[in-house]
Order: sequence, then structure tokens, then C-alpha cells
Amino acid sequence: MTSAKTVQPLAASASNRNGAHLFSWSNGLLRVMLTLGMVVLVWWGLTDGSGLISSMRFPAPAETLASWNQIVFDGYSNARWHEHVLRSVRLVTMGFVVASTLGVVLGLAMGASRTVEALANPAFLFLRPIPPLAWIPLAIVWLGLGDAAKVMVIFVAAFVPSVINTFSGVRQIERPLLEASAMLNIAGWRYWKEVLIPGAMPSIFTGLRLSLQASWTTLVAAELVGAIAGLGQILNQGAQDIYPPMILVGMMSVALTGWLMTLALGWLEKKVMPWRST
Repeated sequence: MTSAKTVQPLAASASNRNGAHLFSWSNGLLRVMLTLGMVVLVWWGLTDGSGLISSMRFPAPAETLASWNQIVFDGYSNARWHEHVLRSVRLVTMGFVVASTLGVVLGLAMGASRTVEALANPAFLFLRPIPPLAWIPLAIVWLGLGDAAKVMVIFVAAFVPSVINTFSGVRQIERPLLEASAMLNIAGWRYWKEVLIPGAMPSIFTGLRLSLQASWTTLVAAELVGAIAGLGQILNQGAQDIYPPMILVGMMSVALTGWLMTLALGWLEKKVMPWRST
């Protein structure tokens, strides 16, 4: 039976860990706010403050804020800001989830089986050098100018990093671990669950981060053609209207949304691999 004297130190240790995590989080938030404040200050100094940079070349903070207010409350290019964001997030999520799921499965299979690698690798190596943006014309021919074509291009961009990093993660598992699992007769689904997947997990999440980044980059390019709404459409319409503040709003929106999705992926990584965050 656990005594009260034992429980108290354990509770105190847990409390200290929670306090340390909260302190670390607050310090990180403070650093982010200070950095953003310094960037805005320098930005203002180079534009409105000194006039070194013309607003026609790079908009000032006040102009950018006014354009952001315009798109949030009045709308721009067929939709308001949150509608643009939600549309782009939906497309990225659809393409990223499907591509990363299939990519991780294929990477695990190729890493675990020489036969699967021999069958899949030639086709993969043939398609891999083709830039994702090169698929845009073919996607339009096949699927038209709707969302399906954009999801296809995002899928192509996100698929490759997932496969490569998962495959590398399986092949980098230490041989003594594989030999120990063979001695313990770990086979079948248990072998995948307890050896291959956990061993490759760090590389898998590296691939997921790269896939997410590629998804956003490709989405913006895909939305420059035939989009009704979306963050890429903001950039396209802003360029046609020669509206630098709105172009900057579109760029900042992509950066903010992509950063938030990356934070969500990092949170998932900590949940799946808690030992890496201790």
C-alpha cells in the first residue's frame, strides 16, 4: 500500500512538472510577442517612420491593417477573410490527410519488405522528380477548375515527403532492436505495432511536417488559377488590382494559418511520442 508520505512527493513532482511546462509555454509566448513587436517596429520605421521604402513597393503597417479590416468586415475577391481561410484549410486538410496516410503506409511497406520496395520503387523514382506544380495543367484537364483538381495537386506534393521519410525511418531502425524482436518471436501485426511503427515514428513526423509545408506551398499556386475563393485567390486578385497591402494580407494569412496547423501537428507529435517532450 502506498503511504501518504510517498503520495505527497509524487504529487509535488507532478505539480512541479506542470508548473515548469506552463512557465516554458508563457516564456515562449512572450518571446514570440517580443519578436513580432520588433518586426512591426522596424517595418514602421522603414515605411511610415522614415519613408525609406515607398508604400507602392511595400505597404506600411497602417495600410496593411486597413486592408485586413476591409477583407474581414466587407470582404474582398468574392468572400470575407474567414471564408477564404476556411476554404484553403479544407483543401489542404483533404489533400494532406489522404496523401500522408497513403504515403506512410507505402513507406512502411517499402521499408519492411524488399519485395514491395522492388515493385514500387521504380514507379516512385520515375514520378518523384516531377514538380507538383507541373501536375496543375493535367489536373485541370482531368478534373476541371474545381476543388478536386487542387486537392489532386496537393496530394502529389504531400505524398512524396511522407513516403521518403517513412521509408528512411524504417531502414534506420537499429539492427539490435530488429534482432531482439526476432529472438522474442515478435511477428505479424505485433511486429508492426511494437517495432516498425514506433521505431520509424520520428522520421514519420518529419515527413508529415514537410508534407504540410508542401501542401500549403502548392495550394497557393493552385489557387492562382480558377479559384473562386481562398488565400491564393486573395494574392491573385491583389496582383491584378495592383493592391500591395492586400497582397501582404494574403501572404500573412498563409503564414499564420500554416503556422497554426504546424502547431497542431506538433501537439499531435507530443501526444504520440510523449518521451520526446520530457
